[in-house]
Amino acid sequence: MAEASSPTAAKQGGMKALAKDTAIYGLSSIVGRFLNYLLVPLYTAKLAAASGGYGVITEVYSYVALLLVLLTFGMETTFFRFVNKEDQDPQRVYSTTLLLVGGVGLAFVALVLGFLPSIAEALDYAAHPEFLGMMAVCVAIDAFQCIPFAYLRYRRRPLKFAALKLLFIVLNITLNLVYFLLLPSLYENPEMRGFIELFYHPSYGVGYAFAINLACTAFITLFFKKELTGFRWRFDPKLARQMWTYAWPILVLGIAGILNQTADKMIFPRLVEGQEGKVQLGIYGASVKIAMIMAMITQAFRYAYEPFVFGRQKDKDNRQTYAKAMKYFLIFTLLAFLLVMAYIDILKHIIGRDYWEGLRVVPIVMAAEIMMGIYFNLSFWYKLIDRTIWGAWFSGAGCAVLIAVNVLFIPTCGYMACAWAGFAGYATAMTLSYFVGQRYYPIPYPLKSMAVYVAIAALFFAAMQCGAQYVDSLWLRLALNTVCVGLFVGHIVYHDFPLSNLPVVGKYFK
Repeated sequence: MAEASSPTAAKQGGMKALAKDTAIYGLSSIVGRFLNYLLVPLYTAKLAAASGGYGVITEVYSYVALLLVLLTFGMETTFFRFVNKEDQDPQRVYSTTLLLVGGVGLAFVALVLGFLPSIAEALDYAAHPEFLGMMAVCVAIDAFQCIPFAYLRYRRRPLKFAALKLLFIVLNITLNLVYFLLLPSLYENPEMRGFIELFYHPSYGVGYAFAINLACTAFITLFFKKELTGFRWRFDPKLARQMWTYAWPILVLGIAGILNQTADKMIFPRLVEGQEGKVQLGIYGASVKIAMIMAMITQAFRYAYEPFVFGRQKDKDNRQTYAKAMKYFLIFTLLAFLLVMAYIDILKHIIGRDYWEGLRVVPIVMAAEIMMGIYFNLSFWYKLIDRTIWGAWFSGAGCAVLIAVNVLFIPTCGYMACAWAGFAGYATAMTLSYFVGQRYYPIPYPLKSMAVYVAIAALFFAAMQCGAQYVDSLWLRLALNTVCVGLFVGHIVYHDFPLSNLPVVGKYFK
């Protein structure tokens, strides 16, 4: 009897392990992003919309996101693929990956610093080329850190992973509060101004955000001593070539994927020139921050799901497990969508009042993020059969659609075109990946049940929008929205998460 039940027990154990790791990664991601949100009201309060300061942050960090993909060049996923191969030495895979990513990072920093004035002039930052120099060094360090962080995930050490992520964010926020609140206040005191001017001047403004990020990123590297010592650093050229063969389509996929998230922020200042472009980009960038709760959930799921998938690829029931994980992912992202939209009247205070006109992009961006998460879940079929070139094609098609929509409609529709372009791009990549994947690696996704959840969420969202338009009382709107969320949760509990399965208190429910 014990032998007969062992596959089911193993399956349940696998799902519980996935849920546990996702909870820890999710806690660090969600709590970290929540703490990081403190910077949004700080920046939007201290950098007025009309100044375009937050537009500068939005634009520079869009380039940083793209560069991070380029400098890691698919090695996170490649590391997980090769370190789980029976014919590979995990330590050799790890050290080769470290040397590859570290070498590329050093070459990148040397190249940027060597041509910094020309690069700064081309991007309209000739007055402050050091902004770009600081972020180049920062992103190179960040790219290198991705491999020790991946090693922590491989060794199933989510607590250290989460602790370091949170340490960075707490330190970053603390220094930002010092430089954007405390020191400006002390600077107003004539008696202290001489001392404060040694390390602070108000005219530098947004530059401190980049300097703080660099300092915090470099500091976190010190905590990887255990992951970077105690073993022989070896570079295996043959292994490196095999890894690159596997990784380059993922790199193309990653470039296309990150462009789906950042191309609009790069294109917008080119199509809406001058100060107005920075102002509108700042409004859009600040509003999108509210929608990023979906990115938190997707990221937390990804951190736990990637090693989980590659670790279970030999299981006989793996496809049913992947299908169930997809459904659970969709359920909770739809719940997050409804929660954000239900309490948008409260959440909007995260950003400054000058930026509220951009809130209409929030539901569009959140829907796009849901599709991005689904696309990520779908992407494992070609990773498991070593056909990563498919991912490059899918993401490339989505990116082409996104860029086309941006170029065609930004001049007439402004930043609303950016939101809809992301929606169209992710929809394209998701659809292509599903239909091609069902041909080469069919997975029995519960489409009917998932479609019911989408339809119910869409119905409640429509009800919330009607309430926002026709109900003047804030408290009445919040009450109606809470009822909608409660009904959606009730549907989840009734059909997929019975309360009797809850630990400790489950015994009190039939």
